[in-house]
Amino acid sequence: MDRIHLWGLLVVGIILLFFSLRTPPIKDKILVFLLKAYFSSFFGVIVVEAKLLEYPVRFLGKYFEASILFEYFLYPTVCVYFYQTSYHSRLPGIIVQCALYAGVLTVVEVFYEKYTDLIEYHRWTWMYSFLTIFVLSFSVRMLMKLIHRWGQATG
Repeated sequence: MDRIHLWGLLVVGIILLFFSLRTPPIKDKILVFLLKAYFSSFFGVIVVEAKLLEYPVRFLGKYFEASILFEYFLYPTVCVYFYQTSYHSRLPGIIVQCALYAGVLTVVEVFYEKYTDLIEYHRWTWMYSFLTIFVLSFSVRMLMKLIHRWGQATG
């Protein structure tokens, strides 16, 4: 049953990514996706190697201890939507939206931790997930803001 969840999440992720890339600025969205995948994989490896949590059922489990589906695909895809919805927002709006996105992702993670074998907390809690997702999402959003400023200053 857990493998069916993984395949379902993959299909949902593909559909969401397809729809997110249908509107400009596509290069910004691709950059957000790649930055988020890079940062989340870096921290994901640390968390898994420190045995704070584990992913008993995962894609390519023979080769990866971390959840490549979440870290390299689903989370970056959700962050593209966060970037898209907060594109014209000021700092307070960005913070609120970031908290909402982090909250929804955390609730989904807690559901999967409780009812499936896709994730298992050891010395990890939902609060760590929320804070990590919030900080990483906010950091990439602010990095994109800086990139836009640098681009305007030089272009």
